[in-house]
Parts: sequence; C-alpha cells; structure tokens
Amino acid sequence: MIASHKAVFLDRDGVINRERGEHTWKLDDFEVLPDVSGAIADLKELGYLCVVISNQSGIGLGLYTHADVEVLHRYLHHHLHQHGTRLDAIYYCPHHPSGGRCLCRKPGSLLLERAIARFGIDAAGSVMVGDRDRDLVAARAVGVRGVLVAANSSLRSALTSVAIL
Repeated sequence: MIASHKAVFLDRDGVINRERGEHTWKLDDFEVLPDVSGAIADLKELGYLCVVISNQSGIGLGLYTHADVEVLHRYLHHHLHQHGTRLDAIYYCPHHPSGGRCLCRKPGSLLLERAIARFGIDAAGSVMVGDRDRDLVAARAVGVRGVLVAANSSLRSALTSVAIL
C-alpha cells in the first residue's frame, strides 16, 4: 500500500480538552477547548485525517476504567458531530510507567504506527500536535513532524503557525 493520506495527530489532554493538572476521566471535568471543533473541521476540509493519540495511565493506576475513557470519547465524537466535523480515530495507552516499559505509551510510537498502517498515512506529510516533549519524541520516531504547544492553547493558532491552516 502506498502511503497517501496526510494526518494531524493530536494529543488529548491539553490539546483537545483542558489540561487540569490531574487525570481527566469524569465527564463533568472534560472540557473541549474553544477552537478545537473549528480547527478540526478546517483540517478535514483540507483533506487531513485527524487522529487522537493519548496516554491514559489512570487506567493502569486503577483510578478509572476503559469504560470511563470510552464515555469521554463518545462525548467528544458527539460534540464534534454537533459542530459538523469528526475524528477519524482515537488511540490511547492504558499503561502506567510503574508497570514497566510499554511500546504504546508516548514517547513510544506504537499507537502512531498503528494509525499509519491502518489508514495508509504519509508520515512525512503529517504532523503531531502535543503539549509535552514525549509527544514529539513519539512523532519523530515514525517520521512525523512534531509541533509543541502550551497546554490549553489555541489549536488553530498552532496549526496556523506551522502553515497547516
């Protein structure tokens, strides 16, 4: 398969929803940042796939479950749908570093590799937007350009600054 699709990979907490400085797993605490829906809609219009890549170590710690994370992700899909857009996929790692090293937890790149293989993504033509160095390390490992943003900042501004939007 020839890689032909461009993608924007997005970290979740701090890029899609408000980073609170603690695990976000309750719907009441899940706040989609103001310009996320519009930025994703613009990306989709430009032909980009939009894929969330997230560490959810609270599962590994026993703070919450896969089902709790899925409730947030269903809400996110619904929220974006109401704003006329969508994500192509959400991948998350449930492991905590105290359980040993895993390949899917960023800075590991397995989740990016899975998305690239599944969708036939052109890594060199794609971008990962994250609010931590580990997001960029994972992106670099698969040949995706990384864009570091301040947590809770404007996704649209970040994408404009690197000439995506």
